[in-house]
Amino acid sequence: MITAIVFVKADVARIPEVAEEIAAIEGVSEVYSVTGQIDLIALVRVGSHDDVASVVADQLNKVSGVVSTETHIAFRAYSRHDLESAFSLGLD
Repeated sequence: MITAIVFVKADVARIPEVAEEIAAIEGVSEVYSVTGQIDLIALVRVGSHDDVASVVADQLNKVSGVVSTETHIAFRAYSRHDLESAFSLGLD
């Protein structure tokens, strides 16, 4: 499973609609509206790098109201559970 984090700048007047359209794309697991330099963060979870290209380049970038994107591929995941067990003192 490949996870890509996509930062999306969107037309301010269309942020909710853009978010909903992106969320409807197969392979997009979550979309967050955020503060700061970007408007939305989309999490893409797919089986291959070609699938990332299909989701981001072929579909997400073409959503009306998307101004620009920046994609980051995750190479290692750290969940809260993983971190707690890594730093556990074994007192359980």
